[in-house]
Amino acid sequence: MTKHQDLPRFRLLAAITMALVSAVVSQPQSAKPAMQLKVDHATVCASDLEPMRQAFASVGLATDYGGPHASVTHMALLGFEDGSYLELIAPQKPGATEDSPWAKFLAGDAGPCAWAVGSRAIRADVERLKKTGTHAEGPFPGSRTKPDGTVIEWETAGVTGTPGAILPFMIQDKTPRNLRVQPSASIKGSGLTGIEIVVLGVKDLDAAIGLFRTAYAWPAPSVAEQKEFGAKMAYFPGTPVILATPLDQNSWLARRLQEFGESPVAYLLGTADLEAATKRYGLTAQTQWFGRKLAWFDAGKLKGVRLGVIVP
Repeated sequence: MTKHQDLPRFRLLAAITMALVSAVVSQPQSAKPAMQLKVDHATVCASDLEPMRQAFASVGLATDYGGPHASVTHMALLGFEDGSYLELIAPQKPGATEDSPWAKFLAGDAGPCAWAVGSRAIRADVERLKKTGTHAEGPFPGSRTKPDGTVIEWETAGVTGTPGAILPFMIQDKTPRNLRVQPSASIKGSGLTGIEIVVLGVKDLDAAIGLFRTAYAWPAPSVAEQKEFGAKMAYFPGTPVILATPLDQNSWLARRLQEFGESPVAYLLGTADLEAATKRYGLTAQTQWFGRKLAWFDAGKLKGVRLGVIVP
C-alpha cells in the first residue's frame, strides 16, 4: 500500500480522535460525583424520656440509657448491628427546653425530629457543601457523660436551619465511636439491621428535591403517591432519603407540618426478612413503597411515633 493510499485511513482516524476529544471536552466541567450518605443516628424527641423508653420497650425495642448531654437534654438509644442508632431524647428537667435547637419538638412530644450522618472529615465536608451554595456551619464540640462516668466527645456541623430537620447534620467522633454506641441487647437476633430510610415531611416537594440534588449531586428521584400515608413522595434510590408532602391539607401530615415545620416524620428500619420481623414485633399494614415491602409498628403503642420496617 502506498503513502497516498494510507491518507484516507489517516484522515478517518484523525476525525474519530477529534470527535472523542470534543465529546470529553463538551461534558459539564462542574459535574461532581454524588455524595453518599450513611445514617449515623435518628432522633425521637419527647418531653419526658422515661415514658418514651417504656413505649419502645412495650413493642420489644428496649433502649439503653445513654446519660446527659452537655446541654439541657439526656438520652437513651437503640443500637443496631450496622452502627446506626435511634436516639430518644428529652429534657433533663421537665420543661427545660429553651436552650435546645429542638425546643418545640421536645415540648410538643413531636417524635421524629432530626437525623445525622457520619463524617470522617467534617471540615472538608462543610467546605464542600459551601461550594454548592448550601448553607453549612461548624464544626461545634459536643459531649455526653455515660452512666459509668465515661465522657464521650464529638464534633457536629449544621446544614440549613434547625440541625437535622431536612438536610442531616454531620457528626464526627473525637473519642472512639464504640464508646458512643453498641448494638442493644433487645436488637440481637432480631433481624433488624439499622436505620434504612428517613422519611422527611416537606411543604414543597420540588424545592426539597432541588435542595438535596444541589447539596449532594444526586440524580432525579422516583416520584409516586402513597395514599395510605397520605403523601406524594420522592425517593432517591440508593440513599436513605424519602421526601413526603401532603396529598390532603387536612391530613395528619399537613397538621404536623403546620405545628412543627419541615422535619423527619417517620423512620424505616432495615431487615432481610419482613415476615419474621412482622411475627416477632406484631407489625401491621404491610404495603410497598417504590417496589420495596414494608410494615409498621403500632404507632399508638409508640406514643404516635411512626416507625416501620423495610426490606432492601
